[in-house]
Amino acid sequence: MCDRYTHLFTWHQLAELYKLTSSLGAPANFQPNHYVAPGQKAPVVRIRNGERELVMLHWGLIPHWAKNVKIGCKTKYVPGPAYRTAWRTRRCLIPASGYYEWSQVPGRRQKQSYLIAFRDRRPFSLAGLWESSTDPMNDEVLDSYTILTGPPNEVAAEIKNRMPVIIDPADHIRWLTATEPPTDLLRPHSAAGMTAYEISTEVNVASRAKASLSLWRVP
Repeated sequence: MCDRYTHLFTWHQLAELYKLTSSLGAPANFQPNHYVAPGQKAPVVRIRNGERELVMLHWGLIPHWAKNVKIGCKTKYVPGPAYRTAWRTRRCLIPASGYYEWSQVPGRRQKQSYLIAFRDRRPFSLAGLWESSTDPMNDEVLDSYTILTGPPNEVAAEIKNRMPVIIDPADHIRWLTATEPPTDLLRPHSAAGMTAYEISTEVNVASRAKASLSLWRVP
């Protein structure tokens, strides 16, 4: 389902990977994060005013019509009516190094934690939608995003019946700019080169997970 993920990149790595055209430069609050959780701000690549930019957005998409900006959608299986406009015109890419999943193990009370990633640690892009909404209490504008999920590939299926949609670099531009939503890209990513690492259950406790990047440094 992808409730948590990690990105461990420098600004220059992302600027090169996504061929950014905006002159904004690195956001002031940009930094690698091995445990991105809903409600946090994280890097998102989008097209705005004709420029390809990377900005820090709130994870948990808040529709423009929402009366409560504290409610947000972290993942969507299929873009429904409430997100139709974002699906047509506000698609984005979310840089990731890997994403976390949990699975119940027979005979154990605590779920096993996994990090699903590419063996060569290559960066990859999660498919997303973004939205801009205004808090009716103070008129503050908040840009937010959600991650799209779909059927799993062979690696993810061993743990969950869903996985985030991964967009290959060759499809980045089409995902971001296509006039008609590219529904053909909402498919399971090839499992070639991917694996699920069993990791410490310490990652189940957010305060401990944030303390050490060693939780991601698996064999």
